Amino acid sequence: MSKNKTSNTDTPSKKNTSKKSFQTLRGMKDILPEDSKYFLWIFDQVRDIAESYGIGLIETPILEPTDLFVRGIGKQTDIVEKEMFSFVDQGGDKVTIRPEATASVARAYIEHGMLSWPQPVKLWYWGKMLRRERPQSGRLREFHQFGFEIIGSDDPMVDAQIIFLTYKIMQSLGLEVVIPINSIGCNECRAHYRKVLVDYYKPKRSELCDDCKKRLTKNPFRVLDCKENKCQALSVDAPQTVDYLCDDCRNHFMKVVDYLDELDVPCILKPTLVRGLDYYNRTVFEVWLSEEESSRQSALGGGGRYDGLIEMLGGRPTPASGMAVGIERVVKVLRSQGIEPPRTYQPEVFVAQLGEEAKRKSLLLFEELRTSGIKVAENLAKDGLKAQLELANKLGVKFTLILGQKEILDGTVMLRDMESGNQEIIDLKKVVPTLKKRLASFS
Repeated sequence: MSKNKTSNTDTPSKKNTSKKSFQTLRGMKDILPEDSKYFLWIFDQVRDIAESYGIGLIETPILEPTDLFVRGIGKQTDIVEKEMFSFVDQGGDKVTIRPEATASVARAYIEHGMLSWPQPVKLWYWGKMLRRERPQSGRLREFHQFGFEIIGSDDPMVDAQIIFLTYKIMQSLGLEVVIPINSIGCNECRAHYRKVLVDYYKPKRSELCDDCKKRLTKNPFRVLDCKENKCQALSVDAPQTVDYLCDDCRNHFMKVVDYLDELDVPCILKPTLVRGLDYYNRTVFEVWLSEEESSRQSALGGGGRYDGLIEMLGGRPTPASGMAVGIERVVKVLRSQGIEPPRTYQPEVFVAQLGEEAKRKSLLLFEELRTSGIKVAENLAKDGLKAQLELANKLGVKFTLILGQKEILDGTVMLRDMESGNQEIIDLKKVVPTLKKRLASFS
């Protein structure tokens, strides 16, 4: 072989060892500890209020038959037309990841024979929803909601109570909100209003956005809810739903408003409020930070009455009312207003260690303290005492227990007062009663 020729094995080929790094899909978001502390705080407030009012927790599957949402939400709604994550599974079934929870709760009410339960049935939920919306500020494709549903009563007090509880939850989080409210009537009076509304918009059709031109034919009420500036300007002089209510719907709405006034809930009448789901009738409402905010961006939540949904899904005629709140939206507002969740776990004692044997013993010591009711913290992955004491200071503990090789041999532990810096040696077997006595002096 010629010397100036080389085989392919003489110079190894360079392999591309770089690996693709994965990121969340568009419109999806990881919930990190800095956010989850808000989620847990909100969950606690919702649960406390729900339990106080005898409202039971329900959890429904995240996957439902597609037709449940098509029938329940409405074929012409934006959710069904544009936003549902639907597919045909391997068994040939058409299924959808739930875009909202009310239809699922209504399905569960029918399936489990809740009509035979004492009425009304009061339920609350907390869970994940998915909609293929255009990701923007305050809107994600995967998001979380909590909601209340009261099924089995047409009493106006139920509407007022749903709104009142929503308001109280916002208050418990330190948020001052207003509640835009309206009545869209029943099927009878809404049919008359629909004709009047279409007659108003027809001469102005060319001024509407493209979506609202379609809505005017399919679902004219949604034109009132459009966020486009030109459509909002036209809605100012549009006929108002409250002027076309039948006597029963008008009386119902007046009672709701009277109850809310008695409960001192800050409501404002918003004649253009219609909500985006077909199952709503009579009372509808939303939750906003201020009256000015209600004309742009997104509500924190909303709801209303849906007396026809249970029957629409195959059950008996059953009145109902409910609400839902977007948890990510609430967290965003809390952050923007500088509202921090209260610290639910404030450690009083820190366990520090030096050496491999001390590390093993520290885990047992930590568990002994924890099970005895002492709030304790640690970082057993750290080896240096300085770094551990810095963390103890940051956590604001009152005492640090230091366990090293000498202490293990002697059956003792060093107790350090974090405020004075004083240190003393105590018997390891007496550490729990000693700490409890010292901690009691702070209370």
